[in-house]
Amino acid sequence: MKRESIYGLMAEFETPDQVLEAARRTHAAGYRRIDAFTPIPVEGLAEAVGFDWTALPALVFVGGLLGGLSGFGMCWYANVISFPMNIGGKPYNSWPSFIPITFELTILGAALTAVFGMLALNGLPTPYHPTFNVERFELASTDRFFLCVKSKDKQFDLAQTKAFLESLKPHGVFEIEN
Repeated sequence: MKRESIYGLMAEFETPDQVLEAARRTHAAGYRRIDAFTPIPVEGLAEAVGFDWTALPALVFVGGLLGGLSGFGMCWYANVISFPMNIGGKPYNSWPSFIPITFELTILGAALTAVFGMLALNGLPTPYHPTFNVERFELASTDRFFLCVKSKDKQFDLAQTKAFLESLKPHGVFEIEN
């Protein structure tokens, strides 16, 4: 039973090992729209919730490639088409002199793509998130670990999912209001 006013269910755990095991069991049970919130990095948690791939490296490669091509193209256009000058008998398309600008724009394109791609893929900035509606969620920044199953999950049923999360022996299970 999905309700539009429910973002999902959240289970609270006391230790990193508990949330890691709960995430593995939740993923093994077929839930795919899950998220974990912890005050410290927990090794293996990203893989346990099913986060194992991101498009960011491919985006950074494309950004660097476009930056490099634009740098080379800019130099080529200026020296061959727009303002050709015969300097010391060198050809107009003297590509070795284009390398520094091409390199710099490759790095600039890759860096800007990395920053803005990371922000876009993470959905940042997010000044409001439904998990903030759970009163105990403020402990996620101090000493508690939370596992969230979103209502958008194909397998989500409020009663069954709540019973499943309670079977993981959490400190508590909370409904997240939208």
